[in-house]
Amino acid sequence: MTPIKLLITEDEADLARTLEYNFRQAGFDVTTTSRGREALRLAATQPPDLVLLDLMLPDLSGTEVCKQLKADPKTRHIPVIMVTARGEEVDRIVGFELGADDYVTKPFSVRELILRAKAVLRRGEPAESQDQVLKVGGLSIDPGAHRVLLDGKEIALTALELRLLHTLASRRGRVQTRDTLLHDVWGLYLEVETRTVDTHVKRLREKLGPAGAFIQTVRGVGYRFDTVEEPG
Repeated sequence: MTPIKLLITEDEADLARTLEYNFRQAGFDVTTTSRGREALRLAATQPPDLVLLDLMLPDLSGTEVCKQLKADPKTRHIPVIMVTARGEEVDRIVGFELGADDYVTKPFSVRELILRAKAVLRRGEPAESQDQVLKVGGLSIDPGAHRVLLDGKEIALTALELRLLHTLASRRGRVQTRDTLLHDVWGLYLEVETRTVDTHVKRLREKLGPAGAFIQTVRGVGYRFDTVEEPG
């Protein structure tokens, strides 16, 4: 079995060594760097399966690294977990808006971080009917090819955004609570704020343009994917 390739970007040397040791013990193939630009180079030339990314780096901020990773078609599919001492809500929201798949605040349990990493990676595994191409209105969702088309024009989505969209669309007309989406899309069994879902839905709607109206808010409950009925 091929080891999972992990890129750790962390400038605290002691923490980087601790993370490298524990993830290697958990079976990961680990590469470490303390620089944001080096992380971008490594991600492009030796694509990892997952990136652990500190926000406070000496040369390039973690948010900028995440932004560039998610903007590049060659690396936007790589899941990113932000690891930072900054735990304010605004920092988490910015991280998720940039496309981060999870956000862990220091100090943290290394065991919990490994569990979160495995949960993030499970999202990318084929699920039942996950390869099914769905077509709604002018929207075509092809998870197997990682492509979403709107009226024939491709929309660039991260792997997490595609999984969220496909999950909602495959359950068309059925209300999905935020907790259900956290479990089925994020794969998180740990305590995570449900606002994470709202942040990603907002970003997904913006990217979908007119088709974003298919994702309907059910107040106090969650979200439902369905076509918008024209007024009679």
